[in-house]
Amino acid sequence: MTRQPHHRRRPITVLSLLLLVMAVTLGPTPSSAAGTDWWNPVARPAPDSQIGVTGEPFKGTNSQGEVRGFVDAHNHIMANEAFGGRLICGKPFSEAGVADALKDCPEHYPDGSLAIFDFITNGGDGKHDPDGWPTFKDWPAYDSLTHQQNYYAWVERAWRGGQRVLVNDLVTNGVICSVYPFKDRSCDEMTSIRLQAKLTYDMQAYIDKMYGGTGKGWFRIVTDSEQARSVIEQGKLAVILGVETSEPFGCKQILDIAQCDKEDIDAGLDELYDLGVRSMFLCHKFDNALCGVRYDEGGLGTAINVGQFLSTGTFWQTEKCTGPQHDNPIGGAAAPSAEEELPAGVEVPSYDDDAQCNKRGLTELGEYAVRGMMQRKMMLEIDHMSVKATGRVLDIFESESYPGVLSSHSWMDLNWTERVYGLGGFIAQYMHGSEGFSAEADRTKALREKYDVGYGYGTDMNGVGGWPAPRGADASNPVTYPFRSTDGGSVIDKQTTGSRTWDLNTDGASHYGLVPDWIEDIRKVGGQDVVDDLFRGAESYLDTWGASEGHKAGVNLAKGASASASSSESNPFTSYAPGRAVDGNADTRWASDWSDDQWLRIDLGSTSTVKRVTLEWERAYGKSYRVEVSTDGTTWQSAWSTTAGDGGLDTARFNGVPARYVRIHGLDRGTDWGYSLYEVGVYSS
Repeated sequence: MTRQPHHRRRPITVLSLLLLVMAVTLGPTPSSAAGTDWWNPVARPAPDSQIGVTGEPFKGTNSQGEVRGFVDAHNHIMANEAFGGRLICGKPFSEAGVADALKDCPEHYPDGSLAIFDFITNGGDGKHDPDGWPTFKDWPAYDSLTHQQNYYAWVERAWRGGQRVLVNDLVTNGVICSVYPFKDRSCDEMTSIRLQAKLTYDMQAYIDKMYGGTGKGWFRIVTDSEQARSVIEQGKLAVILGVETSEPFGCKQILDIAQCDKEDIDAGLDELYDLGVRSMFLCHKFDNALCGVRYDEGGLGTAINVGQFLSTGTFWQTEKCTGPQHDNPIGGAAAPSAEEELPAGVEVPSYDDDAQCNKRGLTELGEYAVRGMMQRKMMLEIDHMSVKATGRVLDIFESESYPGVLSSHSWMDLNWTERVYGLGGFIAQYMHGSEGFSAEADRTKALREKYDVGYGYGTDMNGVGGWPAPRGADASNPVTYPFRSTDGGSVIDKQTTGSRTWDLNTDGASHYGLVPDWIEDIRKVGGQDVVDDLFRGAESYLDTWGASEGHKAGVNLAKGASASASSSESNPFTSYAPGRAVDGNADTRWASDWSDDQWLRIDLGSTSTVKRVTLEWERAYGKSYRVEVSTDGTTWQSAWSTTAGDGGLDTARFNGVPARYVRIHGLDRGTDWGYSLYEVGVYSS
């Protein structure tokens, strides 16, 4: 089938509150599991983790020619290298073996007394057994945010359980790094991103070596959708690199002054693309020079607001929301210890209950970055963006029919869901508990059916977010071990590493190897339909990615065309003539007289099929207006109309009609001024 063509509370310091935002042997030896089965390595480090899955991973496509498999659209395999390198303890792999990879941070020994981030995020005094391999007495755990959850063998189990796409978001935060006392490297975000990218390729090579050489392993980093499709058809795991940072390309802002320019953005995007990055966030937690963020709530939100001030010199600024979309409720709870860090006389502002949207949207530099990503066929993550920024991004993508939009872990306003699907974008839900995940999946099921798309999840492992707690062995419908994979070809038993065996019913989603168990829990709680939608995720993700790669900018038939108007505002210093709306210059505009019934007419020079018209309004916009077309300039027909215009960038889409002339006919103004358009675009596609 094809997709539609739209296509425990305690006093804590500012350090604590800011941190809360994020929220073998020396060589491989022959493996007893080695054999002719392609999915088993010819050599695996010994000792090492067990996998707990038997049977051949499914390959190829289904009867409709679609790839199958689950999608984790948001994970952080290399987060142990972020925030100065000592916030997340343990490694996803080590040439020295599992005992070296799965060990705690040095400062956590002997009893966790100095595990600052651990007791901040997990309450109590933070004390824990620091030993990982082989006992794993206290970690990894679903509520421990400081220990490695992405050991390669656990990722292998997720792949063997049916996952076929994994987005590894290279992540860090310079502010958190700067305030955390334990670190072994600089806090420069791009330095960390480069290291994490290199280590992801190193992990691929590490796994390849177990399977006999370059390209033979199951962990395959891919840089285009066709390569990903080929990998999945071979039954392997397609790994895509993404980026989630607060100051990409150094684009922070201080006192509302950008600390980067367009050259920095171009150089940064080029470098990331060369590293293999194909999706990214433009802002995260703190407002930056590119966009405003979606708030955090409660005391955490207050702490982040303090952190924003200490980093940028400004607090969040709010305004009334203009539509049904809202940012998260802004943090209003007191955070005395954090506020004590503010300069004398400076206080966290209070915010009106009816003004809960971030005033900061997508900046001029942010729009430049968005368009730069489009030019490079990259996909944009809109989670963490303010609704004002998200709305503008969707306007831009709709005006260009660009499908490369992702919501990977439930941090956008859900009122945007249909617009994302309408563009051809992809949506994944955060790895909530099976009850909550199933309920949210059910809420949006009708839209997935309408747009014929699959679903994804975002585990956010190593991302300091928290994961599904155990439902308990006494639940009415627990996961029963062993169970079969969704495709029916593999048998999945409990996962054992060292002397510790995990059971989702009593341990929760403690590490990445329990993703298949969590999916089985969803089947038990939410039903097979939810799992079926998730199993279609790989095809839908590749549809979005492939359509982004194949996108071609439409030819603007109106650019440089002859234009006339019912009137033009008179100004002795500036021309507002009709031609200013089709000159290709976003800094010039046509403006009418200050009355309702006004029009702008564009002569395309010859008759063409017209399907799309874009209108970039100045502050004086049309509330009610029509897009009219004509072949002779005399007889007009309405192709599209609205009575709810709200300014900004509008896109009118309609069935293709022959037209030489296009007229924007204003009927009711949105302001006391006239109608004013920076640019009008007319397209055949």
